[in-house]
Amino acid sequence: MLTLEDFSLVKKRRDLIKIAAERNICLKKVLRNLRYEEDLKLLQAEMVDLQQWIAKNNKRVAVIFEGRDAAGKGGAIKRFREHLNPRSMRVVALSKPTIVEQGQWYFRRYIKELPNPGEIVFFDRSWYNRAVVEPVMGFCDKQQYRQFMAQVTDFEHMLREDGIGLIKFWFSISKEEQKNRFEARLQNPLKQWKFSPVDMKGQELWNKYTQYKERMFAQTHTNFSPWIIVQANNKRVARLESMRYVLSQFDYKTRREPRVTITPDPNIISRYFRDLEQIDI
Repeated sequence: MLTLEDFSLVKKRRDLIKIAAERNICLKKVLRNLRYEEDLKLLQAEMVDLQQWIAKNNKRVAVIFEGRDAAGKGGAIKRFREHLNPRSMRVVALSKPTIVEQGQWYFRRYIKELPNPGEIVFFDRSWYNRAVVEPVMGFCDKQQYRQFMAQVTDFEHMLREDGIGLIKFWFSISKEEQKNRFEARLQNPLKQWKFSPVDMKGQELWNKYTQYKERMFAQTHTNFSPWIIVQANNKRVARLESMRYVLSQFDYKTRREPRVTITPDPNIISRYFRDLEQIDI
């Protein structure tokens, strides 16, 4: 055990690590947490630089976060936006369509949420609700589903041609990990609000979700708008690597050389392809 005297003698982290090693004290978990916090801080600083570059050059960037329930989408978005200027950044998490919206073209309510010049928008779920959640839960009919699937790639091609940078993340978790996260939510009074009747069906309808998810990938993964798969069983790793991916997609100018790598780990982040080994099958 480390004592107060030990802490009074150390000046740098490596001094403390040396003392712990001499006494056979395991600091793996502590060091892992410290590395995460340090990398997160540095990546968030890079995100600030990226945001300033986007604002200065009137770029428009939309980042979509999709995945099964409890995949860690909201937690990742929280870390992305934590230190960004709210004047040129928004998070969009739309509730179910109103009666009026149900009578409109499906994409209309998303179009009005697209980024303005100089703005980055994070979508906590997106128009892809109609590709997976809605057909699985019976919230749309077969004709609405078919129409969406026929139109979505053209819609995204128009966004690309109009100059919007679109990044599509799919946060992938295993069935067992989803179950564990659901149970943790129910036990945490600060997170119980996240658990809904739709979540309760997540485990029961796992295979149906898989069927529609794979169909979505096969039909909507394009060269101009690819799906980026994030292995998300480890929340912290998923957050860091998804931030690295976004940063790696822009040739933004910084005031300094990055003190952290912005190249994502290919074992965690990869483009979708049919033979990709996935954990949420």
